[in-house]
Amino acid sequence: MTITFDEVHDSLARPAGFDTGVSGFGGSAVLEIDLLRTLVAIASTGSFKHAAKAVFRTPSAVSMQMKRLEDLIGRPIFAKDGRGVALTADGQDLLGYARRILILADEALYRFRCEPTEGVVRLGTPDDYAAAYLPPILARFARSHPQVQVEVTCMPSDVVMRLIDEGEVDIALVSVNGIAPIQRIVHRDRLVWAGLRGGVAYQKRPLPLALAQPSCPWRRSALSALDEAGISYRVAYTSHHFVAQLAAVGADLAVAPLSTNLLFGDLVQIESPDLPPLGFSEIDLRQAPEASGPAVEALRRHIEEAFAQRNGRDLSGRPSFAAGDDLAWISPTTLLPPLRQTYS
Repeated sequence: MTITFDEVHDSLARPAGFDTGVSGFGGSAVLEIDLLRTLVAIASTGSFKHAAKAVFRTPSAVSMQMKRLEDLIGRPIFAKDGRGVALTADGQDLLGYARRILILADEALYRFRCEPTEGVVRLGTPDDYAAAYLPPILARFARSHPQVQVEVTCMPSDVVMRLIDEGEVDIALVSVNGIAPIQRIVHRDRLVWAGLRGGVAYQKRPLPLALAQPSCPWRRSALSALDEAGISYRVAYTSHHFVAQLAAVGADLAVAPLSTNLLFGDLVQIESPDLPPLGFSEIDLRQAPEASGPAVEALRRHIEEAFAQRNGRDLSGRPSFAAGDDLAWISPTTLLPPLRQTYS
């Protein structure tokens, strides 16, 4: 038997226990981006069927991907649950790794395929959206565009709309009201009655409310629903700031209309047949007519993609990348239709 130099070199270069097979965690045991992206899509949408649409595959192809992923890690990922998709403890751990890996893949693509960008972007948003949605968006944007400065202005939606029209901010996230024109709906969430866990404020009559300013669409939806249901109420606390509303609700002094994404800690949805449903909240992404440039467009794309990933579905097109690129997020292509009937 003849042994070549290359064979000797390869045997010395490989560490002890190295094997090219899956069992040895060698070259073929790779957590492929496609598999991880599908796993995240399943976790985001709650079903294989919806995830298949998000990643542009058939449900059977998604099932085969997850079977391959389970084979790769040697552990079951999904638990039997008649109500829907449930992850095992190992599946939850893998989901955490998947999200971190996809974020790094996202950053790498931006780092090497986007032109170096500098400048200032002025972003307007209500403070509740800033608290709920901006941290991961700004963190990812800072990693991919470290030379861009972001100036955030937190004001009520009607004020932010005016700032957009006047060119005082470049991009804005605002709550859609009944008469404002829509640019791009990036997220929709249920509005619910929020109260303190174990609290009793919701049982009082008149019902004590903690609300935002009169122009807030959530406030109008809540008061309209209570009027139609014939429930007496009083506006006990009013504030332009989300934190002040939380203080009143957290002290069990009032209830408030909030989107489900803003519920955390001891702030919970009130499950009571006595309180009327509130419909939906919609977030509109706006851009000032004169706002342009690489920095503005980059932040706008980051916001669209962040909400697309959160929604587990497609929302808008993204330039500069080909359709077949192996992206870390779910590439958006369509808009969510507005639910205009939820407002009065």
